[in-house]
Amino acid sequence: MKLKLITAAITLVLATSACSDVKTETNKQVSAQSSQAKANSLDQAQLNALGDTLDIKYRVVTNHPEGCPTSGVDGRCFTAQIDLTSAVDLDSQGWSIYFSQMRPVKSVNSDEFTITRVKGDLHKLAPTAKFQGLKKGVTKTIEFKGELWQLSETDAMPNYYLVSGGLAPVLIKSTAVTLDSETGMELRPYVVSFTDEDKQYKRSDTDEVKWATAEVLFQANQGIDFQPELVTNTIIPTPLRVEVSSTDKPVSLKSGIKLELNDVKRQAIDAALARLSRIGVKESSSGLAVSFLPLGIKSTPGSYLLDITKDQITISAADDAGFSYGLSSLTSLLDSHDLVINTMRVEDSPRYDFRGMHIDVSRNFHSKQLVLDMLDQMAAYKLNKLHLHMADDEGWRLEIDGLPELTEIGSKRCHDLSETRCLLPQLGSGPFADAKVNGYYSKDDYIEILKYAGARQIQVIPSMDMPGHSRAAIKSMEARYRKLAATGDVKGANEYRLVDPKDTTVYSSIQYYDDNTLNVCMESTFHFVDKVIDEIAKLHQQAGQPLSVYHIGADETAGAWLNSPICKAFLAENKQGVTTSDDFGAYFVERVSNILHDKGIEPAGWSDGMSHTRPENMPKASQTNVWDVISHNGFRRAHQQANLGWDAVLGMPEMLYFDFPYEADPQEHGYYWASRNTNERKLYGFMPDNLPANAEQWTDIQGKPFEADDTEKRDEAGKLVSGPMKEGVSFTGLQGQIWSETLRSDAVVEYMTFPRLLILAEKAWHKASWEVPYQYKGAVYNQTSGYFTQEMRNEQASQWAVIANTLGQKELVKLDKAGIEYRVPTVGAHIHDGQLLTNLIYPGLTVEYRVNASEWLVYHSPVSVDGLVEVRAVAADGKRKGRSLIVR
Repeated sequence: MKLKLITAAITLVLATSACSDVKTETNKQVSAQSSQAKANSLDQAQLNALGDTLDIKYRVVTNHPEGCPTSGVDGRCFTAQIDLTSAVDLDSQGWSIYFSQMRPVKSVNSDEFTITRVKGDLHKLAPTAKFQGLKKGVTKTIEFKGELWQLSETDAMPNYYLVSGGLAPVLIKSTAVTLDSETGMELRPYVVSFTDEDKQYKRSDTDEVKWATAEVLFQANQGIDFQPELVTNTIIPTPLRVEVSSTDKPVSLKSGIKLELNDVKRQAIDAALARLSRIGVKESSSGLAVSFLPLGIKSTPGSYLLDITKDQITISAADDAGFSYGLSSLTSLLDSHDLVINTMRVEDSPRYDFRGMHIDVSRNFHSKQLVLDMLDQMAAYKLNKLHLHMADDEGWRLEIDGLPELTEIGSKRCHDLSETRCLLPQLGSGPFADAKVNGYYSKDDYIEILKYAGARQIQVIPSMDMPGHSRAAIKSMEARYRKLAATGDVKGANEYRLVDPKDTTVYSSIQYYDDNTLNVCMESTFHFVDKVIDEIAKLHQQAGQPLSVYHIGADETAGAWLNSPICKAFLAENKQGVTTSDDFGAYFVERVSNILHDKGIEPAGWSDGMSHTRPENMPKASQTNVWDVISHNGFRRAHQQANLGWDAVLGMPEMLYFDFPYEADPQEHGYYWASRNTNERKLYGFMPDNLPANAEQWTDIQGKPFEADDTEKRDEAGKLVSGPMKEGVSFTGLQGQIWSETLRSDAVVEYMTFPRLLILAEKAWHKASWEVPYQYKGAVYNQTSGYFTQEMRNEQASQWAVIANTLGQKELVKLDKAGIEYRVPTVGAHIHDGQLLTNLIYPGLTVEYRVNASEWLVYHSPVSVDGLVEVRAVAADGKRKGRSLIVR
C-alpha cells in the first residue's frame, strides 16, 4: 500500500513537474511571439515618419529582357526596378506598399519582397519572411518583369502609399508629382530618366521610331521658316473663299466696335464678343460699325458671310452659329499686337456637320472650369460637339437623382479594400478620397455646362460607358444593394442591381478588371440604364438643351455572363431572340439603342461595340465613333459602318487621340498604343475623306511603312467582308479625343489638347485642296502607289507653312490671353562647325539657349557655342517656358 502511495506520489510530482515545464515553454513561446509581433508592428507615428522619409525610385531597365520574345505582342515583357532607401533602420515586416503599375507584374526577382496585383493596376509590395530589414541610407532594389513594354517616363504612376494593420494609410512623399516652376508641367522625381534608346525606347527589335532629339526635330522642321508675310490675312480654320481687296491694312479696330444687331439675339454672340474683347477689341459708341444681317439664301448650318470695308463690317448668316462664327473669324483674322486688318470678303461654310471634342473626366476627374474653358475655345474655332465621358471603371462623375450611391461611392477612390466607402485606388490616385482626381459634377454643375455650351452653339453628348467599363456603377449599385438589403427592402435592393451574385465567369478587360461588366440578362440592368438616361434627359430639359444624342459606349466588353445562372436561364427561355451567348453584347446595344430611339434620342457607340450589332435591329439614325487604327485596316470598319447609313464620326487614334505624345520622347505625357508622335503637322496632313490614302505619307506604330488595301474582300462563301465606301457615302465628321488615364491635372489636359485642337478645327471645317480624292471603286495605297502626287505634297507643305506661321505669330498669344496652358514646342537644333542652328514646328516663338548650364540667352541667329548646349522655346506671351533639350 505504501509502495503504491509512494509510486503515486512520485507520479504526481513528475506529472506536476512536466506540466510546469510545458507551461513554462508555452509562456516562452507566447512571449517570443509577442516580442516578434511587437517587432513587426508599427505605430501611426512610425508609419507617418516612414512615409515622409522613404525614398523610392522607379527605373525601366529594358524592354527586351532575356526570356521574353523580342518581337510581336504575345509574351512580350519588360524589366523594371523599384529602389527603396530608408532614412531609418526598419526591421518590421508588418507593412506593405500599394502602388499603381499600369502593366501587370509577371514575376519578381527577390526573396525579400512579393508584388501581387490587387485589381486593375493596383499592386501590393510586401516583405516576405526572408525580409532582412531596411538599413539607414542603404538602397534595396526590387527587380520585376511586367507585361508588354514601358516606353514613357510618365508610365510610372505616382502616389505610392504605406499600409500597416488598422493604421491610417500614409502617402509616400517621394512618389508625389511636383510642378516645374518654369514650364508649369508635372514632374516625377521618383522616375529615373531614360538614357538608352535601344533598351528603354524601342518597343521591339524591329522598332524604327526615332527618339525626338533636338537633331531629329531640326531635320523634321526643315522648310518651315519664319515668314510674317504669310499670316496677314489668315483665319483658322481656313474659310471656304477669301477675296482680299487691300494690302495696307486700312481697317482699324483699336477704337472698338459698335454693334448693329438688327434681329440677331445678343445672347447668341455674347461669347464671341467676349473673345474679341479679350484681345483688345471692345464695344464702343465710337467704334467701327459691325452690322448683323440675314443671309437671305438657303445654306449649311453655321455658314456665314463676312464683309469688311473701311467704314463697316457686315456679318450675314442664317442662324446663331453663323453669326458667332463670323465674329470668331474676325477675331482670328486680327493680330492682337496691332488690331488692324485688310478689307476683304469671306464666304464660309463647314466641311462636316459634326466637329467634336471628347473629354474623359471619368478616369481622372477634371474641373467644371476646365470644361467651360474648353467650350470657349471650341467655339472660338467653330467646333460644335462636346462628347463628355462621365462614367467608366474608375469613376462615375455625374449626380443622378435617386441614385446617390453613384457619386457617394463611385466618384472617389481611396484605400478601402471592401469598397464600401469608395472605389479602389487606380491610376496613381493614392489612398485619400479628397484627392483632386476624385469628384463629380452636381446637377447644377451639369446644367451650367449645358447652358454654357448652348450659348456657344455647342451640343453636349453625355457618355456613361456600358456594358463594359462599368465598374464604378457596379460597385456603387452593390453598395446600394447591401444598404437596402440590410433594412429588409429586398425589392428595392434588387431594383437597380447590375450583376448576378452567382456568376462565376472568369474574364479580364483590357484594363485588367475582372468585375467591370454589367449583366445584360437582368431586367434590373435595363431599369438602371433607363433611369440614368431619364435623369440626364431631365437635366438637359432644365438647361433648355434637349438631349438628342446619348453615347452608350459599348466598347471593349470583356463579358460577364458565360457562367451566370441568370444568363443560362435567359438563353434557355430564348428571350428576345438570343440563342447564343455570343449575341449578348449585341442584344444589349440593340436594346438600349431602341430604348433611346423610343425617347427621341439618337444612340451612339464606339465602333467596335457597334460592329457586333445586327443592323436590322438598330435604329436607322445611329451614330458610330470610329476609333480603329488605319495601319491595322481600321478604314474597313469605318467604310462598313458608313455604308450602313449611320452617322460615322472619325476618331482615328493615330492622329485624333490627343492623350498621345506630341513627339516621340519618353518625357512627353500620354499613352502611345497607336502613335508615339502625333504633332500638329501630322494632324494637318490627315486626309479624313480618304482614310487608306494616308498610308502614302504615314508609318505604323513602329515607324514602318504599311499598305492599305481598300478593295473588296470576300470570305470563302463569297460573302462581302469589307470593301470601299459606296458612291455618295461620306463621313459625318471628326472628333478629337482626350482620355485621362495619364492626365491627372487640368493643366496637363490643356497641354495635351492645345494647340492640336486648332488643327482639329482646321480639318473638320476646311477641306484642303491637296487631299487625295476617294476612289469609290477601290484602290491599294502604300508609299509608292502614287495617288498622293509630288504636286500635292508640295501644296501640303506650302499650306502647312501658312498654318504653322499663323499659330506661332497670331493664335498662340490668344490662347495665352485666355489662360490656356498649351504645349510650348520642343526646339529643333543642330550644331554645324561650332555654330548653333535652331528651328520650330511653328515659327514665331522666342527660342532660348544656354551653354554649360549658364544663363538662358535669346537666340536670334546662328551663334558660336562650345560645351553642353540646351535649347528651349518660350510661350507667345513670353512667360511660360517649354521643355529644354540637350543638343548633341
